[in-house]
Amino acid sequence: MSYVKPFEKSEFVGRVRDVKQRMDEAGFDLIICQDPANMAWLTGFDSWSFYTPQAVLVHLEEETAIWFGRAQDAKSAHITTDLPAHNIISFSEPLVHHPTRHPFDEMCDLIRSRGWATARVGVELDAHYYTARAHQHLVNGLPDARLSDNQGLVNWARIVKSDAELRYMREAGRIVTDSMNTAISRLRPGTRQYEVIADVYHTQITGYDHKFGDYTGLCPLIQVGEGTNTPHLTWADDPLPESGLVVMEIGAARRHYNCPLTRTMHIGAPPEAVSRLADVIVEGGDVALDAAKPGVTCEEVEALWQGVLKRNGYSKDSRVGYSIGINYPPDWGERTASLRPGDTTVLEAGMCFHFQSGVWLEDFGAAISEPFVVTESGGERLTHAARELIVIDV
Repeated sequence: MSYVKPFEKSEFVGRVRDVKQRMDEAGFDLIICQDPANMAWLTGFDSWSFYTPQAVLVHLEEETAIWFGRAQDAKSAHITTDLPAHNIISFSEPLVHHPTRHPFDEMCDLIRSRGWATARVGVELDAHYYTARAHQHLVNGLPDARLSDNQGLVNWARIVKSDAELRYMREAGRIVTDSMNTAISRLRPGTRQYEVIADVYHTQITGYDHKFGDYTGLCPLIQVGEGTNTPHLTWADDPLPESGLVVMEIGAARRHYNCPLTRTMHIGAPPEAVSRLADVIVEGGDVALDAAKPGVTCEEVEALWQGVLKRNGYSKDSRVGYSIGINYPPDWGERTASLRPGDTTVLEAGMCFHFQSGVWLEDFGAAISEPFVVTESGGERLTHAARELIVIDV
């Protein structure tokens, strides 16, 4: 099998080195990562196996990370990573969905066998696939260890992207631009919602110039008419109306680096209220991205956006953006920095965000979002779809 790894081995060596430094500063000897994005970022491991317990372990005194997972997925670890064979460890198959025992029982055996029974252990309490049961088996199996939440230690290590990562972010931006333009071309009265989404999926995966797309962290979202007053509806079999508002949030992923994008369309001539809100959203986004430079804080960027809204009689209670990068379902956010009041994270060159500028009113909503990377000259937009209320002539 000729699997092409997304990064050179040196990239992972540097990542593990950085994480170990963060661990030492935070007081951890060992961290256990179950977030599939963190597992992939640390090792390159890539397999649809996160439905069952698995983890990557990093210890201060161990040269490389350790992959721990189901035996039938161990071959995936050999294929997709450069980990030495002795650090690719499988648990016993009968432990899958066992009523009383758990794969992490054998992880505890592994930890004890390495002499780490009394280690200071950081776990990912907020990871989507880290279950309460998994944690309880770790607590019971390592009674002499000191377990605590590592507070997204690896997530924060991921927030500044390398040049190699930024290449994938920009490629994902090209794919999502093409996917959105495909969707817009399908928005005609009578076309059923699922038909639009089917074409989006095709374009997402086809990519361009043999640069294929991966499955995204979030499925395509579409809202029509009154449904636009809420942001997270998926498709139905309803035909598009003769006239009305359509909002779509879709993404693209290149080697699992996710780039989301939202656009608002109106079939037929839009009401003045819709046009006005869209104009304000675009203006606010322009102001915020111009300011998104190293040294500026997340809350300062949000305040500039909020100022444009308030000057025009609008407001947005939810955050206006969040960091993005490598991710797996069910989300493409990194769960670290957010563009919102109170977040004093200082922007650095290479950070990537989704500026999700949606405003949802009582009877309709609009969003014209932008994924961007922080640069010395401001937020570099990663997509090239038209940044306006898109009117579909009928």
